[in-house]
Amino acid sequence: MGVPAVLLAATPLAWVEEALRRWPELLVDHANCEKKAASTALALMFAYPEDRPLSLALARLAREELRHFEQVSKVMHTLGVPFTRQRPGRYAHTLRAALRTAEPGRKLDLLLLSALIEARSAERFALLAPHLPAPLAELYADLGSSEARHYELYVGFAQAAAPQQWRARLAALAVSESELATQPDRTLRFHSGPPATVAVA
Repeated sequence: MGVPAVLLAATPLAWVEEALRRWPELLVDHANCEKKAASTALALMFAYPEDRPLSLALARLAREELRHFEQVSKVMHTLGVPFTRQRPGRYAHTLRAALRTAEPGRKLDLLLLSALIEARSAERFALLAPHLPAPLAELYADLGSSEARHYELYVGFAQAAAPQQWRARLAALAVSESELATQPDRTLRFHSGPPATVAVA
């Protein structure tokens, strides 16, 4: 797959090269990302219980994200990659700081932020999968398709929530997302920019 339509910039080649070189480290962060994705879906369910279609869709999504975590954990065990504690990266933290706090804007922003994160995941799974060792390569190929479906789901609910506003707001949030995903970063994370010590392609 190419760059998802909601993203404004492609992942730099420098990030891909460093991620492939340090894939065990990246795999640990990926496991954490799957847990966070499930918790995000659950948090949205509790925040907007009156939106029944959204709640049901998020219930299914949360279960799928937890299955992904189990799959990643199994691959880590197979490949001898231990779990280690990590400090949070700047990507999600910085994006969340841009969210509006008042409704109905907050709901729209949460949906669009989730769409952007899932879209970036889908792009990076597709970039990494052909170059990773088995069984990680097969898993990442499958997850790329799942994340693409997830970002489309979030975009669909954003459209329904704010038919007139979602596109402009997505464009604004996508600017911040593209900067975080492409500018040099101090740490390597699944959604980080390329490490600061590596030149950006």
